[in-house]
Amino acid sequence: MTNLKTIDKIKNSLYPILTFLILLIIWQLVVVVKDIPQYILPAPSDIIGVFYNDYLNLYTNAVTTLNEAIIGFIVAIIIALTMGILMDFIPIFKKCVYPIMVVSQTIPTIAIAPLLIIWFGFDKLPKVIMVTMTCFFPILISFVDGIDNIDKDYLNLFKTMNSSKTSIFIHLKFPMAMDKFFSGLKISATYAVVAATVAEWLGGTNGLGVYMVRAKSSYALDKVFASTILVIIFSLVFVGVIQFIKKIALRHNK
Repeated sequence: MTNLKTIDKIKNSLYPILTFLILLIIWQLVVVVKDIPQYILPAPSDIIGVFYNDYLNLYTNAVTTLNEAIIGFIVAIIIALTMGILMDFIPIFKKCVYPIMVVSQTIPTIAIAPLLIIWFGFDKLPKVIMVTMTCFFPILISFVDGIDNIDKDYLNLFKTMNSSKTSIFIHLKFPMAMDKFFSGLKISATYAVVAATVAEWLGGTNGLGVYMVRAKSSYALDKVFASTILVIIFSLVFVGVIQFIKKIALRHNK
């Protein structure tokens, strides 16, 4: 039975991979047959060539973007957990702050980034702040939702044992909220690298966003595609890491 499940998983993985490869072949043939200029649509072979010919620039800029994304993501987790805990222990704090957090998410990211550049300069700090602002809300709302939706019977059981609010949180609320907390982490993980890249578009000296802007300005669309692929890969890796940590952290729930 286990072998059959493994075979089915492999087959299910092969379908999208084969479809993607077929699309790449069609893309390559269309560009070659139609003789489409590279500055309009580069062929997949041109994009692959960028990774070989310009790998040093890609590596340097990718490290900068990853650094900003990781730091901002970690800070977002810390802030979200801290605010979630405060909202649980201090109900008035939740009533005051939570609506403001919701409204803040309606502000377009593209409008905030230039202000951060003006206030904090062109270094790493505004990019990290941008990533933090983008990532912390999905984590916060998932964590708070997980705490608020715990079965009342469990809460009543702890109360009948005269458990303190701190004890209830540590032994019941926090563990039970972890599943939704990790769901929020996975959502935010997809935003982290993208947020850092967008911030770099609007002002910076290095990073994948700066690399993209410079490549676009010189009509080197193969480099634009290459850097975009890196952003996608990094985002998928972030999600994969979160999923792996979730399996380890919540293995006792199975």
